Order: sequence, then structure tokens, then C-alpha cells
Amino acid sequence: MKKNILIGFLFLIQYSFSQELYMPRNIKEAYEKGTRSKDGKPGKKYWQNHGKYTIDLTVNAVTKVVSGTETIVYENNSPDTLRNLPIRFVNNLHKPSSPRSGTVNDDFLSEGLTITLLKVEGEVYKEDARSWGTVGSVKLKKAVAPHSKITINIDWNYPLSKESGREGQIDNSTFFVAYSYPRVTVFDDYNGWDRLPHTDRQEFYNDFNDYTYSVKAPKNYVVYGTGDLLNPDEVLQPEFSARLKKSYVTDEVLHIANEQEMKSGAVTKQNDWNTWKFEAKNISDVCFGLSDHYLWDASSVLVDKKTNRRASVQAAYDVKGTDFVASVKNNQYALDWFSNNWPGVPYPFSKMTAFQGFADMEYPMMCNDSQMGDPVFAQLVQDHEVAHTYFPFYMGINETRYAFMDEGWATTFEYLIGTAEHGKEAADKFYKQFRVAQYINDPSTEEDQPIISMSTQVSGPGYGNNSYGKASLSYIALKDMLGDDLFKKSLHAYMDNWNGKHPIPWDYFNSINTASGKNLNWFFNNWFFTNNYIDLSVKSADAKAISVENVGGFAIPFEVNIVYADDTKESLHQTPAIWEKNQKLATITLKSKKQIKEITVDNGIFLDATPANNTWKSK
Repeated sequence: MKKNILIGFLFLIQYSFSQELYMPRNIKEAYEKGTRSKDGKPGKKYWQNHGKYTIDLTVNAVTKVVSGTETIVYENNSPDTLRNLPIRFVNNLHKPSSPRSGTVNDDFLSEGLTITLLKVEGEVYKEDARSWGTVGSVKLKKAVAPHSKITINIDWNYPLSKESGREGQIDNSTFFVAYSYPRVTVFDDYNGWDRLPHTDRQEFYNDFNDYTYSVKAPKNYVVYGTGDLLNPDEVLQPEFSARLKKSYVTDEVLHIANEQEMKSGAVTKQNDWNTWKFEAKNISDVCFGLSDHYLWDASSVLVDKKTNRRASVQAAYDVKGTDFVASVKNNQYALDWFSNNWPGVPYPFSKMTAFQGFADMEYPMMCNDSQMGDPVFAQLVQDHEVAHTYFPFYMGINETRYAFMDEGWATTFEYLIGTAEHGKEAADKFYKQFRVAQYINDPSTEEDQPIISMSTQVSGPGYGNNSYGKASLSYIALKDMLGDDLFKKSLHAYMDNWNGKHPIPWDYFNSINTASGKNLNWFFNNWFFTNNYIDLSVKSADAKAISVENVGGFAIPFEVNIVYADDTKESLHQTPAIWEKNQKLATITLKSKKQIKEITVDNGIFLDATPANNTWKSK
């Protein structure tokens, strides 16, 4: 009896020291149903739906209209009967009636999507898409049973906006065509249908689908797209097709087409129209860009040393796009570095194309970046977009609700590769200036909202800092606390668990706990579920110990820099683990018994809100 009481008492003590993380009711239900597991893995009953898309698009360079026809074989792998079919068309963002986070110019606006044919299982539906926002809903005449498939046919058209954002007209004969087809929106295990309207602030949440698509473009237009180009010999003149094929197997940067070759009409087959065919499987989206005058560079890089798999690296840019001259070389480095360092997972796709546009935006196998006139800054931006390959394209992040799950990681990888490219001092300076300074120097309420806040519920600085800087700092703090080896092991476990699937924040927390062998809920609660900020203060010091007060509350690493009375110096690194037992006060015991002259706490890239109290001097 006494033994049982003792065991119960010890359990209560252990339980009191482990924190349960807040979990919304619908997320709790997913774990209770077994679609997700508390060990961080997908549950035994996990499922996700799938689409097989066959799309034929035409881009009219005169009218600037994109038209298309598609067949979607949609597979309902859920245990639910589907009676409605929500269709997402992101480009309806350009309709005047669509919600946006701010004002836009008239050139941004358009009439949006027109559907000329919609059939489900061969039956015609008369849907007027003029009433749709970025999500429209079709009431099905026959419900979709669990574990069954339906075939959807859609013919549509829409105009490319004159003012380019993440897509649209780059110049009069250059277009970036993204989010260009109607898609079945996501149906998942914790929210059901994703009906959240798209705005120009939040990003995306897509199923992993298989795509075969073609782009019909006028002669002299080169098309650069997601996926493998299936028919180079049908659309390129023999010499240029040969150059492209050579680029797939060499480290040498090849100029597939230069300015004069593009101007002379020597590059593409001289049909009135050429149809460029692409294929990409198990991927969350496809997009493409096209131009009749962009320069075209290409090479490749070994991304998987075990299998000797290479990835194509390409760039398409204007003759004035000086930032892009080194794009292929820079992205060869980036793909190699990301594959072998952080995250240390081989680049999963067959291609990466840098396209000169305006958005500074990531897409599967592509990035649409602007000319900045600063090659170093441009490289860092491109590193960030390429890093998104892993989050959200390798991991199917719900960016709309939880942007910190992808932007925070891309920001972290951007910092780590920047350190390798430009040195720690330069990388620290960039990170502090662009990722932390604005946040920590602005004490307004929206800056300190919990990171876990849904991205749709925060705006302005609150959205930006939760998604990028604060989230990234949490990942860097975790890396510091676990050490590189255990951090990488834990990160890889999370990525292995959820590659090609749809993780949510609690899957991340649980994956890291399991893989690290540690209950880190105290750390996750500290970083994701509180109104903490960054502010340390040296409270007291003597020859035996130093007390540091955590005024802001975040569990951050820091250096204690000591100058002794004899002018010798010592630096003591403290990992975030120092805050586990007491998140308000840390005591650093000193081995030296020498008299102290001065102490400075240095947070590094974890910029302090009030640095004036980070120094203590002997009286």
C-alpha cells in the first residue's frame, strides 16, 4: 500500500513539472480519433485526399488572357461523405469584391475567373463563378462516398493582372502565371473543408497532387515551369534543346539562350504556337513563367550523394537583371548546402528555376524574385525562397493558419546558409536588422501576441514577426539548447514523419519531444503560447554567482562576459536550458573566486528590448 502511494506521489510530482500545451477542441478531437498521434507521427487512422490533374493552358500574349481546360480525378480517402465541392481560385484576389489586407491600384484589379464548363462525373453544372470569391462552392448532385473517386472537368479563363504581384504581367511580353487553375480545396482531418478566403497577406494550403500540364505559348516565347519538361525537341530548335539537355548533367553554367539569340527568333520552333509539356508528381502546386526576351542560363548540381541524383538549376531574367547573372551559380551552392548541411535533407525535386519578377515569392521548383540592384541581398532573398522547398513544399504546411511553420524555418535556413556564404558577422547583422530589430524596438501590443495565434487572426507587424523573426528565434534557441547533433536528429524525425503530409504545430512539438527523448513542453509553451518578449537584466553579482533576470520571459541563450579586477576575461555560454526550472531568474555559479570588475550579458541575435541593463559594474 505504501509502495503504491509512493508511486502515485512520484507521478504527481512528475506530472506537475510537465506542462500540457494548449490545444484547440478540434485539434484534440483529431488526436482522440487517431488521425494524429502524440508520439509526433501520423496516427493509425491518418488520411489525406489526393488529386490527379491534367491541365492544358493557353497564354494569349496580346489579350493577356490565360485559358485552360482541366480534368481532375479527385480521391476521397476520408471516412466522410462529401456533399459539397469547394473550388479554390486564388487569382480571384484581383476581383474588386475580394477581401485584401490593404489598398491596391486599379492595375491590380481584374474581373477574375470565368468558368465556361463544369462537369462532375459527366454531369454538367451551371455555375456562375462571377459570384465566387477565392473559394466557391458547388453543391453536388451526387455525394462522394468515403474511399471513392470522382472526375471533374473544368474549362475556364481569366486575365493576367497588369500590376504583377505574386503573379501577373512582369512586362508587356513577360508573364508569371501562378495559381492559374481552379483546384479542389483541402479537406482534412481537423477542419474539414478549408474554406478560408485567400488574401494578399496569408499564403497557401494545398493537397499533394499529381500534375501533367501543357502551356500553349506563341513562338519565340520560352516557358519555364514546375516539373520536368517532357518535350524539349518539340518546342526548341535542335541546338538549344541540346544545350538544355547538356545542362542536366554538368556543373558548368551554360547560357542556353542569350539576348541576341532570343531577339533573332533562333531559340524556339517557329510554329505560330508551341505547346510546352510538363509533369510533376506528389507536389502541392505548379506554376510557370514565360517571356520572349529573357536570358536563359542553366546547369545542375549533385543533391543526393547516395544515389548520385542531380537537380537542374535554371535562371530566366531580363538583360538589365544584374542580380540574376549569378543566380545559377548561387543556387547550385544553395541546393548543395541545404542538401548536406541544414536541414541536411537532399533537395527533393528535379529542378529549381529563378525567374525575375516582382514578388520575392516561393513556388514548387521556382522562385519569382525582384531585381534589387544588390547582388548580396538578392542572394539572401533567393536563399530564403529556395529554403521554402522544405517548408511548405516537402512538408504540407497549412501556411494560411500557421505561417510560422514555414516562414520561421525558411528564415532560420536563410540565416544559417548566410553564415556559410558571408560569415557570421555579416549574417548576424542582416538577421538582426531585418528579422529582429523592428519587432523588439516596437513595444506595441500586436508585437507580443503568442506565436501560436492563427495567422488569419493577426495582421501587420503581428503577422510578420510571429511568422518570421520570432518563430525563427525559437528554432535557433532550440538548436542551441539541444546541440547540433540532437537538433538535427529531431528535425529529421519531424520531417520524416510528415514529408508529403499535413503537419500542424502539435505534430512538430510531439515529434521533437519524442525524437529528442526530452519533454520540451516547457520550452514550447514559453515560446509559442505566451506574450513573452526578449529582455534580460543583470540583477546582481559577487565572486560566487551572477543572477540574471528574465524580464521579457523568452527562454533564450546568452553569453555572460566577465571582466575580472585583474583585467582577465571569461565568457560563459548559457543555453535556454537554464530557464527550465525558473523562467524568471537564472543563477550562474562561478568557478573562479576572483573579484569581478564588470559583467555584460550579450544575447547575440536575440536583440534585447532594454540593453542598458545588460551590464553590471563593481562599485
